[in-house]
Amino acid sequence: MPLVTALLLSGCATFSKDGGFDNVKQTTQQHINQEIVWPKSKSEQIKNDDQVKVLLERKLDVETAVQIALLNNKRLQAAFYALGISEADLVQAGRLPNPRFSMLYAKNNGDYKIEQAFTFNIFSLITMPKAVEIERRRFEKTQKSTALEVLKLANHTRMAYFNAVATSELTRYSEQVRESAEASAELARRMYKAGNWNKLEQAREQSFYADAVLEYANAKNKQLRAYEALSRLLGVPSDQITLLERLPDLPTSVEDLQPFEQTAFENRLDLQVAKLETEALAKQLGLTKTTRLINVLEIGPARVLEGSRNDPYKKGLEIGFEIPLFDWGTARVAKAEAIYMQAFNETAQVAINAQSEIREAYNVYRTHYDVTKHLRDEIVPIRKKI
Repeated sequence: MPLVTALLLSGCATFSKDGGFDNVKQTTQQHINQEIVWPKSKSEQIKNDDQVKVLLERKLDVETAVQIALLNNKRLQAAFYALGISEADLVQAGRLPNPRFSMLYAKNNGDYKIEQAFTFNIFSLITMPKAVEIERRRFEKTQKSTALEVLKLANHTRMAYFNAVATSELTRYSEQVRESAEASAELARRMYKAGNWNKLEQAREQSFYADAVLEYANAKNKQLRAYEALSRLLGVPSDQITLLERLPDLPTSVEDLQPFEQTAFENRLDLQVAKLETEALAKQLGLTKTTRLINVLEIGPARVLEGSRNDPYKKGLEIGFEIPLFDWGTARVAKAEAIYMQAFNETAQVAINAQSEIREAYNVYRTHYDVTKHLRDEIVPIRKKI
């Protein structure tokens, strides 16, 4: 039965048309609305670049910025090729091993000794179903990991976008303060020269102007750094990026923690990745235990000629296998067990971290909302009156 299964698996050991990319797209579309593309040919890359150029022609909102990053970020494009590597391992695991041909030719005073054998590694056929299942789990893990990279890039781009817009607003405000302070300092200089102000009053205005110049310089530096950070994520020069002039308005309400926590935990891709890796290692441990004593068993037809060249060949079978004389496989099994237990505990920690990080993220989200709302409704109106 294992041999029949192996032959069936070997017949299915081919590359898929999409390379596993469709599964990545389906996973990411559950979380974001943007399109992801994996351009493999020159024509596909040109089409992708043209789409990015069109998007850059207008002021970017946050959703457009994320779309450009997903189309143009080269680190993400490199991550997509992990799918090709993993699928190649899966296909290779389902391929029949090549047969082995061996031959001995000896001659002495007209006597010949010729041995010929054509053998197959039968043991690899027996273990093929397990090997294929292991690589299939790892391919699924790679797909989840790739989807996670997409979502990480989308999230980092969102944060970089909002930071860039916020620093631009701060820079404009600092520039207004600097210009106002400059006018006040000039007026103070004239008032002092005319004898209407004393030295202390003039110095106070000059000090305020000096502080305003410093604040503007710092704000401008933060803006440049924010734009460059966004530029790296989008994969385009910062001078080609034009953003909206202000941040979007605050939402009217915030989500409750309980449904947010449950949904976020169920959809954690890093936890799914860890579980798939642990499952693959569990199966790898089983395969290691199976092959601890013998992992090569070759069998096939053979023929031998001894005597004159015209004598008939003796036909039979050749069998070859390893003898576990020095290595009983205990070290390999111990290593596999340790790797599995390491992954098992790491997966448990990922689950613990996930729940904690969700609560922490919600607290940050709620606190930022409350602080921003207080600034908008209380602090800013008072500052405007002053």
